[in-house]
Amino acid sequence: MDRREWMKRGGAFGALSLLGSQSLISTLTAAEKERFNPRALDFPVQLNFNENPFGPSKKVRDAMIEGFDIGCRYPDPYAKELMDMIVEKEGVPEDHIVITGGSTEGLKVTGLTFAHGGGEIIAARPTFLAMMTYAKQWGATVNWVDLDDQLTHNVDEMEKRISSKTKLIFLCNPNNPTSTLLSKEKLTDFCSSASKKTIVFSDEAYYDFIEDKDYPSMVSLVKKGENVIVSRTFSKVYGLAGLRIGYLIAKPELANKIRENVVAYTNIIALKAAAAAMKDKEFYEFSLDKVKEGKQIMYGAMDTLGLEYVKSSTNFIFFKTGRPIETFNKQMLDEGVLVGRAFPPYTDWCRISTGTIEEVLFFAQKLKRVLG
Repeated sequence: MDRREWMKRGGAFGALSLLGSQSLISTLTAAEKERFNPRALDFPVQLNFNENPFGPSKKVRDAMIEGFDIGCRYPDPYAKELMDMIVEKEGVPEDHIVITGGSTEGLKVTGLTFAHGGGEIIAARPTFLAMMTYAKQWGATVNWVDLDDQLTHNVDEMEKRISSKTKLIFLCNPNNPTSTLLSKEKLTDFCSSASKKTIVFSDEAYYDFIEDKDYPSMVSLVKKGENVIVSRTFSKVYGLAGLRIGYLIAKPELANKIRENVVAYTNIIALKAAAAAMKDKEFYEFSLDKVKEGKQIMYGAMDTLGLEYVKSSTNFIFFKTGRPIETFNKQMLDEGVLVGRAFPPYTDWCRISTGTIEEVLFFAQKLKRVLG
């Protein structure tokens, strides 16, 4: 049963009856709601896309409105403000940056650029699939490497698989869907070593949620001229998933090749929004705090039920349901919650995104009902 069918069957009315419960009433002040723009509590609660339930912030919305006045213009001349901010943040020259229509476009065009026509991509299983799925349509092949027993990238095996056919290694760190993080030493050693043999793509979509402030970004290797490409997005902590804007960082020889294949690019509203989001430190910190708060509530519910789960370095949690994911998904949807899809071979595990605190509390109630 999908969301539309659930609504037709009156699930929304049953769920809405729970709103009388004090636990599902927002604790944010009117001023906080204005500044941080929490999404409304709607049913079924959608916790399946790793979205930020807050945003765009008030400051970002104001910048977007200003952008309307130049909506008749092409966006390229208006990218400079954002480009300058990214250059300052990442500490690289402008020719190292490729702005894209979300980091997903960056992943897709990178796979197309370097692995089309039979080139091989080495990737973990499971991981975020955008690069590999798209590249396969252009003749690429994928060499899948299963995660290790800690649900983390098996980088030792990945390095063993490198051959003359290998054009890219895709590394999603923290990984989606498992939320796991490689150790600092293993990450740096692997990327440094492997990039001498092929190109390493480090997807850092969830980098902002890493709580270790000394955890390295692989931009450090880009600065050294290594064959490393890093992707970043405004979809997650900045709350701009619907605007489609992200960027890549790579040395000019790689960046120039990728830039030739960028198709969607982005738009003036997104450029204005992203620049304003980078300035809005209050919203950034608020988003991180709410993710931490939401995860603690979810951990508590899972601990109460004795469930196995991964301590997350992202805005989602990967946990073991002990039953087929298709069964669990239907049971949770019947209760008014949309959760993550299947991620083979972990067919009895579930990826659940954090939401507003009200959404998280609702999920915790329903999780206990389904698995309790």
